[in-house]
Amino acid sequence: MATGQKLLSFLSFQLILLLPVLDHGNAQDLKLGYYQKTCPNAESIIWKATYRVISRAPTLAAPLLRMHFHDCFVRGCDGSVLLNSTKTNQAEKDAIPNRSLRGYNVIDAVKSAVEEACPGVVSCADIIALVARDSVSMIHGPYWEVPLGRRDGRVSILNEVFSELPAPFANITQLKQMFAAKGLSVKDLAVLSGAHTIGTSHCNGFSNRLYNFTGKGDTDPSLDPNYIVKLKQKCKPGDTTTLVEMDPGSFRTFDEDYFTLVAKRRGLFQSDAALLDDAETKAYVILEASTHVSTFAKDFAESMVKMGKVGALTGEQGEIRKHCALVN
Repeated sequence: MATGQKLLSFLSFQLILLLPVLDHGNAQDLKLGYYQKTCPNAESIIWKATYRVISRAPTLAAPLLRMHFHDCFVRGCDGSVLLNSTKTNQAEKDAIPNRSLRGYNVIDAVKSAVEEACPGVVSCADIIALVARDSVSMIHGPYWEVPLGRRDGRVSILNEVFSELPAPFANITQLKQMFAAKGLSVKDLAVLSGAHTIGTSHCNGFSNRLYNFTGKGDTDPSLDPNYIVKLKQKCKPGDTTTLVEMDPGSFRTFDEDYFTLVAKRRGLFQSDAALLDDAETKAYVILEASTHVSTFAKDFAESMVKMGKVGALTGEQGEIRKHCALVN
């Protein structure tokens, strides 16, 4: 299938209004200090292994945070995004929105370090959650305590990504519905969108807003026209390789600047601009963009704890994978 057809297929999936689904995980069984007896140094080992990477390549913090988000929104926080496709099954990591994910090698390296100390004890799902937290804190972002005890899922299905994962071109109705389906609030939506304070995007993630918004060669009226001029200088039509900073000037630092950009109609994605189309999300954007005492770091930590519990497998569910890309 041609790339254009794949994108159209992806769009058609996303435009279906999704009914909320129930998550069947036992998130209440997650707890702090879960590995205290079985692998007491687990969090320390994971922190050190993550630091070895982020200290040399701080820009990997954004992809590692994104990986946690992409994992939790499809089948819950069960490590299913890490599984490789097989001859009989196409897995989540090969879906179009996940093809740009990076950092699998980091998760593998961390897993190897933990396995050496405590074989068969710490799940890949917990590792993703801890690596996301640690990498954010290492680039001056907030630190939060991560309740642990997630088990690894054995199922990963490519097509589920299209219906479960919020797309960069989603409108506010779709975004609110998809977050509600995961037990996340409208405030969580606004707060977690702030993750776009770090990282980059390929031009094709937003170029329709610059060149062909409604199919008539037009631009997106919700995007600042002066910013469109700047973006067009970086992204020519059909460019699929150039990277653009989501938070220009501080894309390596976790801060509240993202909300200032959105308030100025300079959010890179339609899903960023959509935050101005709802009273509650807009109020949060305006507050964070104008206040001298930001609550974003505290709010982000709280929302990440909530997101990290979505659909978690616990107890006898799932397994503890030996290798994160393969079921046992």
